[in-house]
This record gives sequence, C-alpha cells and structure tokens, in this order.
Amino acid sequence: MSFIQRIAKNTGVFLTAQAISYVLSFFFFVYIARYLGAEGFGIFSFALALTAIFGIFSDLGLRQVTTREVARDKSLTKKYLGNIAGMKIILVIVVLAALVLFVNLAGYPEETIKIVYLIGLSIVFTAFLQMFYGIFQAYERMEFESVGNILKNSLLLISALFVITNNLSILTLAFFYFLASAITLGYALIISLWKFVRPKIEIDWSFLKPTLKEALPFGLIGIFGMFLHWIDTVMLSIMKGETVVGWYSAAYRIFFVLLLIPSAFDMAIFPVMSRFYISSKNSLKFIYEKSLKYLILIGIPIGVGGTLLADKIILLIFGKEYQPSIIAFQILIWSAVLIFMGTPFSSLLNSTNKQVVLAKIIGISVAVNIFLNLLLIPKYSYIGASITTVISVFLILLGVMIVASRIGYKIPISKIVNPILKAAISGLIMGTFIVYFKNINLFLLITFSAMIYFVVIYFIKGLDKEDLAVIKVLSRRK
Repeated sequence: MSFIQRIAKNTGVFLTAQAISYVLSFFFFVYIARYLGAEGFGIFSFALALTAIFGIFSDLGLRQVTTREVARDKSLTKKYLGNIAGMKIILVIVVLAALVLFVNLAGYPEETIKIVYLIGLSIVFTAFLQMFYGIFQAYERMEFESVGNILKNSLLLISALFVITNNLSILTLAFFYFLASAITLGYALIISLWKFVRPKIEIDWSFLKPTLKEALPFGLIGIFGMFLHWIDTVMLSIMKGETVVGWYSAAYRIFFVLLLIPSAFDMAIFPVMSRFYISSKNSLKFIYEKSLKYLILIGIPIGVGGTLLADKIILLIFGKEYQPSIIAFQILIWSAVLIFMGTPFSSLLNSTNKQVVLAKIIGISVAVNIFLNLLLIPKYSYIGASITTVISVFLILLGVMIVASRIGYKIPISKIVNPILKAAISGLIMGTFIVYFKNINLFLLITFSAMIYFVVIYFIKGLDKEDLAVIKVLSRRK
C-alpha cells in the first residue's frame, strides 16, 4: 500500500471514528446545556476548561515525543512506555495538588469546587490514556484511539440521559464524567497488553532526562494551545459570570466539533512526516503541500456556511436561551478556518524537530490572547473573547508560514492563493444559494450547499491533474 493510501486510510478511519465520537460528545453537551440552563452549563464548562488547563501539565509533550521516536524505531516501545508511566505518576500528583490549591484560593462557591474536584480526578486517567494513545499513533493504529474516544463519549451520553431522566444534580453528572475516564483507561490498557507491549513502570533518569528535554517544547506547545483554547472561558467566568460562560461555551462547542477534520489530518500525517523527514524530503514536501490545499478547500466553505447559518444552527441545537451565542459562533468559526490552514505547517514543524520554534510562536499568541482578553472582555464580554481567539489563531498561522519558508519548505504563493481564490468563488456561489433558500430545512440546505460548492470547485478546476491522480491512487484496492 502506498504512503498516500496509508495516510488516506488512517485519515478516513480516524475521521469517521472521530465524527462518531464528536457526534456523541456533541449530543452530550447539547442535552446538558438544555438541562442545566446557561448558568449551570457555564459552571460545568468552567470546570472542564480549568481541568483541561491543569491537565496538560501531566503530559508535558511526552505523548508527541513518544509518537515521533517510536514511529522511527519500534524497538523503543517498551522503553518509552515504562519510563513515561513512571514519570506520569509524579506529574499527576503535582498537578492535582496545584488544581486543589488554585480552586480554593480563587474563592469559588462550594458546589463549583466540588465539581472541579470530581472532573479534576479524570486528570489521572487521561494522563495515562494519552501515553497509550501515543503508542497507538506511532504504530499508525489510530483506530484504537478512535474506539476509545467513542467509548468515552458513549458513556458520557448515556450518563447525561440517565441524569436528565432521573432529575439528578450537576454533581452526579461530574461523577459520571470521572467514571467514564476511568473505564476508557482500562480499555487502553487491555489493547496495549493484547496488541503491543506489557507496560512495566520504571524510572531510568539517563533515558528520561534527554527525553524530557526533547518533550518540553512539545509540552509548551500543548500548554500554550490549551491556554489558547480555554483561558477565555476561565477569564469570562471571573469577569462576567457563569451565564455568559454558558453562552460562549455553546458556540465554542460547535466550533470545537469542526476541528475534528484538521485533527484527523494531523494524527494521520504526523508519524508519516516524521519518517519522511529522515528518509524522503520530497515525499514530506508532497504530503505537506497537498494537505494544505485540501484543508483550504474544505475550511473556507465551512466558514461561509457557518456564518450564514449560525442563527438556525444555534437555535435548533440549544434553544432560544442561547440566542446570544449566535454572534460568538459567527466570529469563532473563522478561527476554525485559520486552524484548517495552519495544521499542515504545525505538523511540518513538529515532524522536522522544530517544535521549539512552534512553541515560541504559540507562546507569543497566548500572551497576545491574554492581553486582548483583559482589554476586550470587560467592555465586549464574550464577543471580545471571540474576536481575541480569531486574532490569536491568525498570528499562529502567520508565524508557522514564515518559519516553514525559512527552513526550506516554502510553498509558492500561487499554490496558496489559487486554492483560496477558487474556494472563495465557490463559497460565494454557495453562500448566495444559502441566502436565497435559507428558509428550507436546515439539513437539506447544508446538503445542497455542499453539493453546489464541490460541483463549482470541479468546474473551475479547483482540483488539478495531480489531485485527480491522487484520487485515482486512493480509489485503488490493494
């Protein structure tokens, strides 16, 4: 099987499974948002955001460096798994202690603190779960991670329905979140024993020291990325209260679902690009350029359609109580478009050992994000937070494009501008259709709009002969 088919297989499998997982997660959040109301949903969303920010410190980039190095040399699997497991024990203890200290010093209400405690305990399970997922990714067996995500989100959806049916409290919901994380870790352990290696905890400092040194830039990327995604929720909670957080989180959850596409691309191409960096620079450049083109062609119509259909989407999913979420979603969706475009560049930097540079770029963006949130949230509330997110993501895209060109992977301007222009023309035609037929059923409108977009792309030659050749290779059976 060619590397193109392998990437397509991994992307397709991961994308399909992730789509199922995201749908399950999406309905979980929809049900609890409607059940808890804007204020209760705001409390739950705040707890998730705070836990996510603290939880990233339990990894420090160890997953990414494990994936990269094991992808290059499978004989290192047992060594990495054992030492990472030992390191994780130390990290989760420190992180949980810091979380408890912060939430108490911040003076949050007792119920909010209890919810943070319950969801915070999932840090332990998630930390070790990511360790196993790093191994699965290195072996390009992303289906195991996908099944794990489906399992967890299925459990969460079942728990939400149980809580709603029995009119139970938000604390019970938080307990089920903790329980779902524990069960998912058990699944990953079974897969590791069955398909890969038996983890044996060890601490070899001669191995861990250089590993941590390599992992730290990845860790900083993860930390900065997590701050970029969730610090606005925490800041809104402090400055504007839980109801505003609920409105913002409703829009953010839909935006987050859209990121499954670039996430699937990244998961599939990262281990392959890591190998090609050593063995075939031409193949690496080919993957990188094609990924950028395809993500541009997919991302722009999502931005156009989401902007025009935001009101119908928000009101259908969350109800009238979340009407303020509409404008937030119309702004945030363009962050998703920028993330689509930036994913190939970020994957390139990570796979070519330029993670330190990427960490600096994202770190600068986070600093700008926090500064702008402090400036805009007091005056413009969640709208200010939405605008800040777009600006921050744009800065990252600009930074990774500049660095990629400087390290010898410059893409000709025509190969960037041409797909953007063709996607914009097709998006404009699609958008016109949406405006004129906006009153028809939402699902039919989305289906017809997508068909119109891709038909126009085909006729204006948005896909060239090389792209058609790639599609031909993908269609072969082996």
